[in-house]
Amino acid sequence: MVYFEDEADERPETDERESYNEEKHILLDDAKMMKSGAQIGDEIIFNLEPKEDFGRIAAQTAKQVIIQRIREAERGSIMEEFGGKEGDIVSGHIQKVDKGTVFIDFNRATGIIPPAEQIPGERYARGARVRGYLYHVEESPRGINLRISRTHPKFMEKLFAQESPEIATGVVEIKSIAREPGARSKMAVYTADPNIDPVGSCVGQRGVRVSTVMNELGGEKIDIIEWSEDPSEFVRKALSPAKVLDVVLDETEHKALIEVTPDQLSLAIGKGGQNVRLAAKLTGWKIDIKGAEVPETEGADNSEGEDFKPLTELASEEVVQEVAIEETATETENS
Repeated sequence: MVYFEDEADERPETDERESYNEEKHILLDDAKMMKSGAQIGDEIIFNLEPKEDFGRIAAQTAKQVIIQRIREAERGSIMEEFGGKEGDIVSGHIQKVDKGTVFIDFNRATGIIPPAEQIPGERYARGARVRGYLYHVEESPRGINLRISRTHPKFMEKLFAQESPEIATGVVEIKSIAREPGARSKMAVYTADPNIDPVGSCVGQRGVRVSTVMNELGGEKIDIIEWSEDPSEFVRKALSPAKVLDVVLDETEHKALIEVTPDQLSLAIGKGGQNVRLAAKLTGWKIDIKGAEVPETEGADNSEGEDFKPLTELASEEVVQEVAIEETATETENS
């Protein structure tokens, strides 16, 4: 049956005919010249003419095509393997360190840790095993590059998921993380189960879990606090270990004014402003801290008190009392 162009829309949906392909199909007249009695749909097999000597250009072209196909197959296999690991922790051996960039060998692929993604103060020895967070799989003309980070907040989250079953199963949720890599970090955790302590599940028995993560991060100190829906309470906890007297929130400027006692002021701010800086990153609020004014107690001016006596007078009274006691003792012995 022949279909015209204006009848194309009327073709049955079950029509499974293929369009002509010169690499796979041959005309019926040509097929009958090769095989008598050939019909439409038959398969014709014929041998190619053997050639013992190919030209130099043809051999070089065939070699390049084969190498290119092998590289494409390897690239596709590597992308399939490591593409599923993006956003997870990977480990490999350090291949070399060149101009601050660390190259890691993963057998089939090469990973790099740029200087910006390295923990300050860490030293990388050739052949040593290192772990990191795979945040990007990059395909370049030279091959597949795996971008790895040791400063990403997700790296800490994945490490705690490996150490804490409560986090791995989702019972305890990590709400936010603020890091200053190599120095100090703050992490807010939450759970809807009232029978589970979210902070304790991250710390572990005798601090085993958190100490394991700290050792992996080069001794980085980690403050773990419980997340709260109340912004004022969350800001108060984020400034720990400092004790906060009052929190005033400004919703329009998204700003929190914190009041602490004078002896807690330096602890709330931290060394170089580190504590308040991490608390601001953790909560998302701009934080200002001020020391509370200590009211003067009544009678603080001792010069006006009736019972006030200088230290010199008190000392002289004690001396007189001691002399009187000695004289009494002497008279008793003489009698």
